[in-house]
Amino acid sequence: MKKPLRAWLAAGIAALFSVAASAAEPLPSEVRIAYSGGAQLIVNAKVDGSLARALGVPVKWVQFGTGADVLNLFASGSIDLANFGSSPTVSAIVRKLPIELVGVSADIATYERLVARDGIKTLKDLEGKTVGYPPNSTAQYALDTAIKVNHIDRSKIRFVPLKPDELVAAWRRGDVDAGYVWAPFNSALESAGGHPIFFTKDLKKDGYLIFNGFSTAKSFGEKYPELVARLLLVQEQQIANYRRDPQAVIAAIAKELGATEAAVADSLAGNAYPSIADQRTSAWFGNGTHVDQTTVAGAVRKTADFLGSIDQVRRQDIPASFAGSINPKYLGLAEQLQKTSATAGR
Repeated sequence: MKKPLRAWLAAGIAALFSVAASAAEPLPSEVRIAYSGGAQLIVNAKVDGSLARALGVPVKWVQFGTGADVLNLFASGSIDLANFGSSPTVSAIVRKLPIELVGVSADIATYERLVARDGIKTLKDLEGKTVGYPPNSTAQYALDTAIKVNHIDRSKIRFVPLKPDELVAAWRRGDVDAGYVWAPFNSALESAGGHPIFFTKDLKKDGYLIFNGFSTAKSFGEKYPELVARLLLVQEQQIANYRRDPQAVIAAIAKELGATEAAVADSLAGNAYPSIADQRTSAWFGNGTHVDQTTVAGAVRKTADFLGSIDQVRRQDIPASFAGSINPKYLGLAEQLQKTSATAGR
């Protein structure tokens, strides 16, 4: 009996030291998060300082123009976290950047859309026209997919890759006939004479799920898992703030972005916002078992296959499984922190 007891005690002491070491892990001097210039709820966490308070350290907000910028930022080790589109996220995973997809910030519906000039009413009308889009983005993925599933002859369309602000400038110069982009940039096109002819939500009937999500550098997540979980909790709180007092959130984001409140209101209403509890089901990330069978993994697989079909990624680089890059554990930790907080508040 003594030997098993000694072994048990040794294991217990080792576990205590492990916990103590984890608790003693110093926080980083700052957390660097990439975000777009679009009207998204996480922007309000920059405005009200809630993310910095939740993390307990200063936050460096790094604005990007397209998904390709985020890939470069992760590759160079310039950011720890990012809120960006599912298409560039998949590109990053296929290209073996050491990141993990950890949560969904927005299920894109009308937040991204194709805006066209007078005389262009359908996708078919794009033939013979010039269309702008932000490269390596969910907008490009939606545009390319819409062209494919609706059997439009893409060889008859001139595609021009432009960052969102460049697209707006090109539209005002008359250089493009249509543009697929996110809000509030699409609102700028509409206020300058454009009208929407296609929405990202229109692809759902064809089985395409396109979203904005949170990703972490694997090294950061492994070292600071609770900080990643707290980011997810802050997003959840911002969803609650928006539902409780939408006008206050709209006004704050509009001021931060220099956009009109009407454009921001339209933008925020153009997404659905799954909760942490929602995302813990197989309809999103699941509970950590059978990751490849979840809806998110299916969307990632479908995105990767499509990107391979248009040579945006190499087919031979697409992994057999995405379980190593889709990590539901942070949602689980966020849920635990929620329960602990609720218990402590009683």
